[in-house]
Amino acid sequence: MKIGILQSGHSPDALIEQLGDYGDLFTAMLADDDLTFKVFSVVDGIFPSGATAADGWLITGSRYGAYEDHHWIPPLEDLIREIHARALPMIGVCFGHQIIAQALGGKVEKFQGGWTVGRTEYEIEYETEYDMGGQKLAVNAWHQDQVTRRPDGARVLARNETCENAVLAYGDVIWTIQPHPEMSSEFVDGLIRFRGRGLVPDHLLDAAQARNELPNSNADIATLMIDFFKKKRL
Repeated sequence: MKIGILQSGHSPDALIEQLGDYGDLFTAMLADDDLTFKVFSVVDGIFPSGATAADGWLITGSRYGAYEDHHWIPPLEDLIREIHARALPMIGVCFGHQIIAQALGGKVEKFQGGWTVGRTEYEIEYETEYDMGGQKLAVNAWHQDQVTRRPDGARVLARNETCENAVLAYGDVIWTIQPHPEMSSEFVDGLIRFRGRGLVPDHLLDAAQARNELPNSNADIATLMIDFFKKKRL
């Protein structure tokens, strides 16, 4: 099964050589004998020929806002709608979670409560056929924007008191998550050092560093995402 990764941003330059770019993180996370991957750097204007260029799709995070005026965002929204119309499986992470919601009629805004960074816990709200690792998820977050209005048909799978729409599902063909299950503790430490200072308040970054080595749900979510892509659909 071929998975197209729509890369919507880049890792900090200081991290790319050692830990990889965003597409590399997902290729490593979702390694499976039945899956192959092709990265399209849409943030640089590199797009696939259309929705049928892959059997399933994943949209990465980005330092840009889904609502911002960038030349690559309208064609990405068009591609999302085409993928959705063809009922191909699609996963979105952080910016990917947001741009899918926006393209399908939802709304994305800056959260008035500010940034969420580092290991964050979410309560599972909706039982699905996929094992999400228990009643809570612990995932590394790095965002200020959020989905503030869900599209019609989207249901909440997990949330917390500061993120109402942390994990969303649209039928059995779209699954999206606000935090970053692809980001290791090492990668988050790099974000803090090379991108966070001067952008995110220091007290939030210091608190994130203090809990950076606590266990997380990344492995459980990786299994869920692999199973999501491989699921037999009518």
